[in-house]
Amino acid sequence: MKEFFKVKTSDEVFAIINEFPVGPTEEISLTEGTGRILAEPIISPEDMPPFSRSTMDGYAVRARDTFGSSESMPALLTVAGSVEMGELPSQALSGGQAYRILTGGMLPPEANAVVMQEYTQQVDETTIEVMKTVAPGEHVILRGEDLKKREEILSRGQRLRPQDIGALAAIGRQKIVVHQKPRVAIISTGDEIVPIEEMPPPGKIRDINAYTLWAAILENGGIPIYLGIVPDKFDDLHSKCAEGTEKADVILVSGGSSVGSRDFTAAVFESLPESQILVHGISVSPGKPTILARAGKKALWGLPGHPASSMIVFWLFVRPLLQRIGGLEPQIITHSQLIKARLSRNVPSAQGREDYVRIRIFRDETGYRADPVFGKSGLISTMTKAQGIIKIDMNTEGLDENSLVDVYLF
Repeated sequence: MKEFFKVKTSDEVFAIINEFPVGPTEEISLTEGTGRILAEPIISPEDMPPFSRSTMDGYAVRARDTFGSSESMPALLTVAGSVEMGELPSQALSGGQAYRILTGGMLPPEANAVVMQEYTQQVDETTIEVMKTVAPGEHVILRGEDLKKREEILSRGQRLRPQDIGALAAIGRQKIVVHQKPRVAIISTGDEIVPIEEMPPPGKIRDINAYTLWAAILENGGIPIYLGIVPDKFDDLHSKCAEGTEKADVILVSGGSSVGSRDFTAAVFESLPESQILVHGISVSPGKPTILARAGKKALWGLPGHPASSMIVFWLFVRPLLQRIGGLEPQIITHSQLIKARLSRNVPSAQGREDYVRIRIFRDETGYRADPVFGKSGLISTMTKAQGIIKIDMNTEGLDENSLVDVYLF
């Protein structure tokens, strides 16, 4: 096996990721839309609300008829009628008049404000005292104030949240066009790997990575396809990878990516039709022995076998690839929520690579503190104890205690 011959920086890997094509689209019902990525901009076909409406129980008025009113000098207005919920006002408001109105009721023409019930006093059946001045637009939502006709209300390439689904419901959209979820094949390699339902005999270990990757794919909007465990044999791995290219958009091979006589991943990738090795090694720790190849339009990843390394490489690089082919706009792609915290201790680092340190977060009287979780990359417990990671740049020899750092939360 060749030595690492296409080692890239993380920025170079991100540039390669952005060259993969965006996946196809499909039409789905609105109720299936949460978390999906829009494939088209949404233009409002109408004003929302379609009429001016009250946000309080009270009286619809012309605001200028209340100017100067107070408890000591109330304005006297004639009650010309009432507006029932879901009904049209019977006539326009004239000067010196008011309409009884409930929350959500339609404002009569010429009305531009609502006086809250508690700032009025009934004088007789047709007259009220208004004891507070209201401004135009007070306690009302005007027609088109929420969404305007022909306004772009949602952008292509954004992930739909519950509030976005609500906006689509407001304009009557029952169907939406979204990008298809990326299908991701998972292949575990190694003579030492056994299924999780087995009690591992001496020298073997359960298949951890298949399940962490399955969960990570689901969390990031993909469809996982588990193709099983293959031994350290070229033909077996080649067969599984070929199957993966038939069934999935992305293939993840866990293990077998480092330089060693029994690591066949790079050779298998090169043997696939229309294939090209794009990356063989990334200048990060953990995760240097990572492979990225392309076979036609399909992305093939050789991930480190160590659980922590595999998860961090997924988080750093596979995740943005899934977002890319899943249609998320580049300016929207982010790693995660970011917080500022101060290191609880010194953290050493080697120059010439980016170090990603697992972090446990806690708070004290000074704010957020970042406590490094040290441990070998083969330990899954270092990931379960961590809430996020920090990056140490490749030209930095380490960070000092109390340094302010960016923590990317998982």
